[in-house]
Amino acid sequence: MGVIKRLPLIVMILMAVLSSTNLFALNIASAGIFIGVAFFFINMILEKQPAKNSGLDIKAIGTNLKDRRIWIWLVLPIIMDAVCVLISKLFLPEYIEYETIRAGSYVPIEISMLSILLFFGFALGEEIAWRAFFQNQLSKAVSIMPAVVISSLFFTLGHYSQGDNTIVAYGLLFTFINSILYGVIFHKTKNAWISTISHFTANIFEVILFTQLSQLLIAA
Repeated sequence: MGVIKRLPLIVMILMAVLSSTNLFALNIASAGIFIGVAFFFINMILEKQPAKNSGLDIKAIGTNLKDRRIWIWLVLPIIMDAVCVLISKLFLPEYIEYETIRAGSYVPIEISMLSILLFFGFALGEEIAWRAFFQNQLSKAVSIMPAVVISSLFFTLGHYSQGDNTIVAYGLLFTFINSILYGVIFHKTKNAWISTISHFTANIFEVILFTQLSQLLIAA
């Protein structure tokens, strides 16, 4: 029984270590997401949690979205992506190419059915792993804001990719900010489906901006 109780902590440490490996160019951070998702469901079985209390309640989506206050938080990541792209367009245009290459190594940066499905799958997986599991478990040991910040830190490290230090730091800053927002959304709704909607929508919005900018550069 003692080992079973310690399993969430062991898995969280493993996720943190795997996310940090990107700093050493090992690029196996995504393994932490798969482990987090797998153990989220394993933990549900071990703790005999009903879906309603698990952090992944699909039936509560409608109720969550009826709360107008949550919509402010849902829109904020989109606004942050717009700010990120606008500032980079004006002062750091190399960031757009960097981010297109980085994200494009996982998902095609285009508006297609395949791309949309992949973006949704990645967003859902990250929200289950880092919010419904990691943040949720951590919040049992510390207060909510440290839990959000710590989970966002490791989430952000998992998005690290080598490149110019200024460009990399710029991208990670906005990734961290959006991760904080997703963490707050999850905390307020206790539903990873809602944070996934925000996460997925912000990613698709950024893809639209990138593709439009690419077309403008080609036309020019």
